[in-house]
Amino acid sequence: MNEKLSAYTPYLLSPIPGAELKNGTPAVDELDWTRKLDLGTTIEFAKAVLGDHKLNVLVLYGSLRERSYSRLMAYEAARILHHMGCEVRVFDPTGLPVKDDVQHDHPKVEELRQLSLWSDAQFWSSPEQHGNITAVMKNQSASTYPACANLATPQDVDIRLMWLVTVDWIPLSTGSVRPTQGRTLAFAQVNGGSQSFNTVNTLRILGRWMRMFVIPNQSSLPLAWKSFTPAGRLIPSSNRDRLVDVCEELVKTSAVLLPHLDLLNDRFSEREEKKIKGRLLTQAEKEKDNGEAAKKAIESLVAAAAAGHEANEATPSPLEHLRNHLA
Repeated sequence: MNEKLSAYTPYLLSPIPGAELKNGTPAVDELDWTRKLDLGTTIEFAKAVLGDHKLNVLVLYGSLRERSYSRLMAYEAARILHHMGCEVRVFDPTGLPVKDDVQHDHPKVEELRQLSLWSDAQFWSSPEQHGNITAVMKNQSASTYPACANLATPQDVDIRLMWLVTVDWIPLSTGSVRPTQGRTLAFAQVNGGSQSFNTVNTLRILGRWMRMFVIPNQSSLPLAWKSFTPAGRLIPSSNRDRLVDVCEELVKTSAVLLPHLDLLNDRFSEREEKKIKGRLLTQAEKEKDNGEAAKKAIESLVAAAAAGHEANEATPSPLEHLRNHLA
């Protein structure tokens, strides 16, 4: 495996990033529980439908902490999907800039967008903070850091911002290319306290907004700090079983939809746009067209008002008409 691809498969490492240190040595679990899973039905179904094509799955997570539970959750999902025959790549958000309208050529932005285009399906893993996804200040620009003065360090701000900064850098469209349209999506959230579903509900909204097929199932892990071994692996529980359910459903749903992706992505509005414009426009081009159309409409209204004013001046008033008649 080349260096670039190995950077996308940290879930195959032993020890894994985020493992606790014991006497200066990262902890390692001797057994990998994901290797013992009975996944035969899903594997056979995907093989029957997709043939030799491996399902390409992009995994995103929402924290920069060294022992990030959302990252550990993402790694577990990646292993499960890997054992089902998927080609799984995990994106590391370290170095991804805060969303703006300037840094579209940033290497991490281009990397993320290329991975989204490469993917057939995606799995998102997010922490929950203050009852929802991290990066609640996602659309703020230069004022973001002052607004976060109560946080301890700039890195804390980066942790809060990272999840939705990651998602926001994936555009709905770049010309005729739709980086997320038609992809299948599954997700999980990790909680520091009791189980919640606010974050997965928000991720569901985001996925639908980005024109993705969101699977019905989802995973929410309570008390995440008690749910992993020192080596960073999930301990046995019904929540661990639910994560397997979600990954299986992602593969099955993707296998059902992928052969019909062109048909499912065929939209009347886009066909009409191609007829009129010859191609699909970027959002910037659409806004420019809308601006020009609005400008023309205003110019037409001004011209009509001016013509009406001139006509009124040329037409005698009723009093003048009466005076002319009496004269």
